[in-house]
Amino acid sequence: MEDTQSVATLMDSTTSKIQQLQKAFAELESHRAVTLNLKWKQLEEHFHGLEKSLKRRFTELEDQEKEFETKIVQSKKILENRQAAVISSEKASLESLQEKRDAAVSAITIAMEKHMKSNFMEPAGATSEVQGESSMFDAKPLDYIPLENTEDYMKPFKNGVVEVRGYPDLVKLCQYMDSEGLHKFISDNRKNLAAVREEIPSALRTAVHPACLVLDSLKGFYPSEVSISDAKKDANLLGLRRTCIMLMECLSILLTTLELDSVSSLISASVKERAKAIAEEWKPKLDELDIDANNGNSLEAHAFLQLLATFGINSNFNQEDLYKLIPMVSRRRQTADLCRSLGLSERMPGVIDVLVNNGRHIDAVNLAFAFELTDKFSPVSLLKSYLNEANRVSSPVKSGNAPPTTAQNDVNEKQLTALKAVIKCIEEHKLKAQYPVDPLQNRIHQLEKEKADKKRATEVAKPQPKRPRANCVGNGARATSVASEKNFYASRMTDRYPQYIYDRPYAYPGPADTHVPPFLGTAYNFPPGHGNFFGNGYHYQATYLH
Repeated sequence: MEDTQSVATLMDSTTSKIQQLQKAFAELESHRAVTLNLKWKQLEEHFHGLEKSLKRRFTELEDQEKEFETKIVQSKKILENRQAAVISSEKASLESLQEKRDAAVSAITIAMEKHMKSNFMEPAGATSEVQGESSMFDAKPLDYIPLENTEDYMKPFKNGVVEVRGYPDLVKLCQYMDSEGLHKFISDNRKNLAAVREEIPSALRTAVHPACLVLDSLKGFYPSEVSISDAKKDANLLGLRRTCIMLMECLSILLTTLELDSVSSLISASVKERAKAIAEEWKPKLDELDIDANNGNSLEAHAFLQLLATFGINSNFNQEDLYKLIPMVSRRRQTADLCRSLGLSERMPGVIDVLVNNGRHIDAVNLAFAFELTDKFSPVSLLKSYLNEANRVSSPVKSGNAPPTTAQNDVNEKQLTALKAVIKCIEEHKLKAQYPVDPLQNRIHQLEKEKADKKRATEVAKPQPKRPRANCVGNGARATSVASEKNFYASRMTDRYPQYIYDRPYAYPGPADTHVPPFLGTAYNFPPGHGNFFGNGYHYQATYLH
C-alpha cells in the first residue's frame, strides 16, 4: 500500500513539474530570437500522453490487486469450511469405531462368562446332544482356570494377524478352547502331522488362553486306570503323550515370537501355579522309571522337562533331580535345547560320563557335539570304544533250548546295528576324515553275506512239502508253500499298514524300545483315539524326532 501511495503522489506531481518545465522553457525562449512555441506544444502533448497512459495502467493494477485480494479471502473461507468438514468426519468415524470396539469387547466378555459357567457347571462326562448328534466342541475340560484380566491377556493378540492356511478347523478348536477336540484333530490328521504341527503355533494365537489350552491337553497323560507297565504297551496312550509334548513345544515356539511383556501376560502367575501343580503330580511317577528303561527315549521324562521349560518353572525344582533325568531323554532331538532352557548346560560333562558308563556312546557323541565338548570327549575314541564293546560278545549264551545258530544270528544282528549306527553318526557329524567308513562298510557287507548264506542253508535243510494231485490223476495244482504264503500276506499287510519306524538317527543295540509294541492289535478306542505313532504313519518330522 505504501508503494501504491508513493506512485500516486508522483503521478499527481507531474502537472506541477510540467508547469515548471514550461517556465524554464519560456525563460529559455526569451534569450533566443527564434520562437519555440511549436516545439513546446509537441513536448507538452507528449508528456500529457505519458501521464494518461501511466494513470490508466495504474488504475488497471489497482483493480487487479483488489480482485486478487477478493479471491484470497474466498479461498480462505473454502479451506476453513473443508477443514471443519474433515474434522467432523474424523470425529464421527472415531466415535463409530469406539462403539464397535466396545460392542466387540462386551460380546467377548459375555461369551467368556457363558463359557466359564458351562465349564464349571457341566458334570463330568456330560455331553450336549442336538437332535441325536453330539458336537466335537461340546466337551469342555473341567479344570479350566481363567486368567485374572481377560482384556490385558488378549492385548498381545488383538493386532496380530493369524494365518492358518490348510486347517481352519484347527483355529476353531483353539478358539473354543477344546483340548479334547484338538487331540482328536491331530490324531485324525496324523498322516499330515508335519503340516499340522507347522500351523499349531499360529492357531494357538487365536485362543483366548493358549497356555491354559495346552495345560488342559495334559489331562490324560497319566490315566489312573492304566499302570506304568501297561502304559508302555498302549499305542493310543503313547500317541496322546507325544501330542502333549508337541503342543507344549508349539506353545514355546509361540512365546518366542512375542515381546517380553506379552510373554509375562501370557504365562501369568496363576498359569505358572497350575503348571507347577501338574509337574508336582508327575514327578513321583518318574521315580518308578529306570534310567535305561526306555533306552534314552522316555516320553514321561521328556514331557516333565518340557513342561518345566515351556512354563518357566524349573527354579521350583531341585536341579540335581533334573540332572538325573537327562540320560532318560538323551536319545531325543530336543534334549540339547531342553538342557539349555533348564540351565543344565554346565552339567553336560557329568551326563556324558553317565552315558559312556552305560554303553550309550553314540548319545554321548551327540551331546558332546551339541555342547562343544569334543575336546574333552573325543568322538572317534567313543565310537571305537562302542564298536569294541559290541564285538566283545563272541560266545553268547541263550536261555532254553535255542540252537547255537540262533544265538550267533543275534550277535551278528547286534554287530550290524552297531556298525550302521556308527557310520550314520560319522556321516552326520562329518568325521570321515578322522574315522574312515570303508572298513566299517566292508564289515557290514561281510556280516550281511554270512547272514544270507545261513538263511539259504536253513531253507535248503527244511523238508519240502509234497505236491498233492487232484484225484491222484494228472498233474494237480501245486500247493503254495507255507513260507511263500506268509510272505504274501505279510506284503499285503505292509501295503495296508506301512511300518514307519519312529525316525531315530542313532540306532544301536540296547534295551528294547518299550514304546514300540511288536504288533498293533488294538483299535482307536482311547479318547481321543491317537493310535500307534509307528504302525499307522503317525510320526513327526526330523526337526521333532529324536
